[in-house]
Amino acid sequence: MKTHLNLFDFTQKINYKNEILAGLTVAMTMMPESLSFAILAGFPPLAGLYAAFIMGLVTSVLGGRPGLVSGGAGATAIVLIALMKSHGIEYVFAAIVFAGIFQILAGLFKLGKFIRLVPQPVMYGFVNGLAVVIFTAQLEQFKISEAGTLHWMTGMPLFVMAGLVLLTIAVVLVFPRITKAIPPSLAAILVVFLLVLIFNIDTRTVKDIADVNGGFPPFHIPQVPFTLQTLQTVFPYALIMAGVGLTEGLLTLNLVDEITASRGNGNRECLAQGTANIANGLLSGMGGCPMIAQTLVNLSAGARARLSGIIAAFTILLIILFGSPVIERLPMAALTGVMIMVAIGTFEWASFRIINKMPKQDIIIGILVAAITIYLHNLALAVLIGVIISALVFAWESAKRIRAKKYTDDNGVKHYELFGPLFFGSVAAFNEKFDVAGDPETVIIDFRQSRIFDMSGIDAIHKLTERYAAIGKTLHLRHLSDDCRLLLRNAAPVIEVNVIDDPGYRVL
Repeated sequence: MKTHLNLFDFTQKINYKNEILAGLTVAMTMMPESLSFAILAGFPPLAGLYAAFIMGLVTSVLGGRPGLVSGGAGATAIVLIALMKSHGIEYVFAAIVFAGIFQILAGLFKLGKFIRLVPQPVMYGFVNGLAVVIFTAQLEQFKISEAGTLHWMTGMPLFVMAGLVLLTIAVVLVFPRITKAIPPSLAAILVVFLLVLIFNIDTRTVKDIADVNGGFPPFHIPQVPFTLQTLQTVFPYALIMAGVGLTEGLLTLNLVDEITASRGNGNRECLAQGTANIANGLLSGMGGCPMIAQTLVNLSAGARARLSGIIAAFTILLIILFGSPVIERLPMAALTGVMIMVAIGTFEWASFRIINKMPKQDIIIGILVAAITIYLHNLALAVLIGVIISALVFAWESAKRIRAKKYTDDNGVKHYELFGPLFFGSVAAFNEKFDVAGDPETVIIDFRQSRIFDMSGIDAIHKLTERYAAIGKTLHLRHLSDDCRLLLRNAAPVIEVNVIDDPGYRVL
């Protein structure tokens, strides 16, 4: 059944069946992950579930695009581990509130647009590294705790776990050939759950991770001293959490844009994340950000509207309030199998087909970003390093493009027609183009095919002018674009150049 009525976007069709089933599937896969992240960070288990509910609901309603799923994510939880150990959970809640404020400020100042600066090789590395991280994280389910130490399963428990995981993967692969009425991930979870229940198979369940029974998220103002020292304590953690959350969120939004061939709103997503994290800090949640794996589960189940995220959030709340006896019996093998298929689907296999057509520097950048993502589990740092290296490579390549055509006219005036950008990277090559001692008394630099980009370029022109003036020669600039003239006017107190008046135009 389809209709044009969408609860929050009246321009988009909504398929209620797909949205509801996708929401249920997302809830099933999100719960154990949020619980695991909460336990990993030392938080109460319910703090992870509260985060899944609050983040999921708020960002589904207010977020930058339909289909994006947020919850208690590991990337943001890891940032807060040190604060949790040193100052306790009240300071963590305060840091989450401040992180939300920073994210709202990022949205208000429209910083979401800077996600466009992430190059494609960085995206390839990010996505491929993420796929490996998702896959390797599932291997933890094949370990058991004995005397406080984790060991790999052996014997019958290992065979049972591996068999159920393989069964889940098989159902996910085969079920779409039978019917597409139910998302294959949800069908796989139900098949394995019923099999374990009917035959009373002894295997690891959600209850082995934590107790999911609780009440409605309680309103709670963080019990911390309102002092400058408290602000100094929580500020660094809040800032890093905000940055990590926004980076993952905007990259996820960008990924969903590519998958759905549509366009999200990065600034709106920043505002939604900030609002959700403030609510987390005040409602005992551990905070979070968009979860790429769950978003991909959502999209693969056919969801394209906001309703699936809302369904997932309320499903988690209902499980916390009433459904824990059932959900605690859910086999971890089923959820592990679903997440393994998500990892396989996340990997950009196309990158192998085009790797021999990519520039060497792009290949290196992609591999580096993937390696940092895999070994440090820090997606924000991986992307930041990738963007910085890409920018430096671009600057180096651009610096090599500057060149000059030289000729002397009938009046004995030496002309340098400049080609390429003049900026900090090309200043050295620019200075090598001129024969100050051998040039005539009047020299003209023609900027018709060039442009001054920064203060380094302006300073290079200023020093070149001084070199010519020191030996009694005059340097003129011609065909400067309007923005180049503006740069020179702004720098007038510290430089002196001769600009020939000619018609204004803008260099593309």
